[in-house]
Amino acid sequence: MEGEGYTDIPLIESSAKIYTSKLDFILDTSQVGNSEMQHLDFAYAASLVRTFLEDDSLVLTIRGRKYTPNFSFNVGRQTITAESVQTEVDAGYEGRNQVVLIEAKNSQTNNIIIRQLFYPFRQWQHHTKKKVKTLFFEKRGNFYSLWQYEFNDINDYNSLSLTKSQRFEIIEK
Repeated sequence: MEGEGYTDIPLIESSAKIYTSKLDFILDTSQVGNSEMQHLDFAYAASLVRTFLEDDSLVLTIRGRKYTPNFSFNVGRQTITAESVQTEVDAGYEGRNQVVLIEAKNSQTNNIIIRQLFYPFRQWQHHTKKKVKTLFFEKRGNFYSLWQYEFNDINDYNSLSLTKSQRFEIIEK
């Protein structure tokens, strides 16, 4: 249901790209369980996240809950002020020129509340001069999907737009 604070996660129509893990060994522990974190960690360890973003410098630096600085933004004609709102990102990576924030799911998701992307984006945009990118990540079956979003106007909650997406199947060496 697009609108009312939500955005639809579009189906990726293209065939999955076969992606060969950059690891030269198999991660046994990544096969145990079924959590968002473990799938995201495996995609990062295989270097899929770095490859998708074309940035080999990305390293894991952000995890878990934090609180936003005070900031204001618009939703339509309404101005909202956020004061020390709790945020959570499933993983955040910093590279030479960018910070990447990821919201992850391990089941089919048709839409997400924009807040899950916008508040962390505003929070980290406050703390760095580097470009802040937001990704949505989903592991479904054997496929890893990534959607990259950006906010066209830092002060407009509804200015979210999809910049690229791709579905992958990771093959271990």
